[in-house]
Amino acid sequence: MDRQDNVAARILALDDDAFRPRLRAWLAETYAGFVRGWPGGACPRDLDFRRAWEDTLCGHGWSGLGWPSEYGGHGLPLSRQAVFHEEHARCGAPLGVNLIGHGILAPTLLHFGTDAQKRRFLPGILSNRDVWCQGYSEPGAGSDLASVRTRAEPVAGGYRLNGHKIWTSFADRAQWCFVLARTDANVPKHKGLSFLLVDMRSTGVRVEPIRQITGDAEFCEVFFEDVFVPQDLLLGAENQGWKVAMAAASFERGTYFIPRLVRFAQELQAVRRLALRPDAYGHTPASSADVRHRWARLAADSHVLALKSRRALEGAMRGDPPGPEGSSTKIHWSEAHQRLLELSLQMLGEGACLEGAGHGAGDGKGAGKAGAVGNAGIDAGIDVRGTAGVEADREAGISPACNACIEADSHADIDADAATLTHAYLWSRAETILAGTSEIQRNIIAEQMLGLPKA
Repeated sequence: MDRQDNVAARILALDDDAFRPRLRAWLAETYAGFVRGWPGGACPRDLDFRRAWEDTLCGHGWSGLGWPSEYGGHGLPLSRQAVFHEEHARCGAPLGVNLIGHGILAPTLLHFGTDAQKRRFLPGILSNRDVWCQGYSEPGAGSDLASVRTRAEPVAGGYRLNGHKIWTSFADRAQWCFVLARTDANVPKHKGLSFLLVDMRSTGVRVEPIRQITGDAEFCEVFFEDVFVPQDLLLGAENQGWKVAMAAASFERGTYFIPRLVRFAQELQAVRRLALRPDAYGHTPASSADVRHRWARLAADSHVLALKSRRALEGAMRGDPPGPEGSSTKIHWSEAHQRLLELSLQMLGEGACLEGAGHGAGDGKGAGKAGAVGNAGIDAGIDVRGTAGVEADREAGISPACNACIEADSHADIDADAATLTHAYLWSRAETILAGTSEIQRNIIAEQMLGLPKA
């Protein structure tokens, strides 16, 4: 599994003290160069931009971070993987398009796959040649995933697949999909499921993108109509798909929230800039006690979420099994993020409805430049004293020179913040639904953490 330029191996050879600053410098320089070479500048919501940046990372060796070396990986401990994910988010680069392939399917293959399956699929994920999507949710089976109705009937040489999946991220760009399908309808619902690897180019696969409120179409509906799936594309044992799916869900738990919490801190700084900008009458939103109180609460949320993320990472490093604490973090993050973005729109006012804010969100060009909401870390020294927070950023090692929009008096940067925050607000409406609704998460907390009886 050759890499065009395995920069990652050279940086990873450094000791812990040198690793983070060297990685940070390389990401900042490389991403800035990538942006300069992209027609029209940074488009971090454009899927072509995201895929090309992801290809660049993989080409330089930044994939397979935790994989065994025999499959082309680096065998990194979770602690170093976490540093990479934090620094990658810090530099302002977007998440990739093939997150499901790298973060979920690859470790699942390593754990459950046959040697032939590993040899067939891992190279395509490592190089980012093959994009994967996840075929779980259905119109009648979202949070209650075990109720899926997609059927996989045994036939000569494999299975005949029929069903309908929904909210499938990037299905219109994926070459492969892992599908949870029912192979036995005569046993309890958790026990009759199998985990199939489906070629999206197969006869009978139809993909319909779903246009979102943001104007984007990251999600899709996928229809399977008499799709033949060869027997050797069954991952794990037949009727053991629930076990495989639950294991797959656990593989990202140590690092999943890291880029999201970095982004939360960056958006918090963008909201601060909005709060400190005077309007046409000289009034600043930060003069309102209500705004200061809400902002301070969000700063506390950012800090507590960072601590929860660290606890989850340490638990994963010890090998602790996943627990209901993840539900607490998911609720806290999604609901705090919605509150943060509601505050931002309150301060933007009618500016949130301008062409540059709303429509830039839809076409992927509204951000205008790299890191449009700043360059903060997970816990970036946020300061409720207003402009003093810039000094806190400097003390945390976050240089304003790294990103022009860190300065509160830059109107161009405020405009970029407006576009980014408006898009984030619209997208955030899904965050209390995806990956388990807040209602389902509260049931998990009530039953498994508080010991309350089932309803």
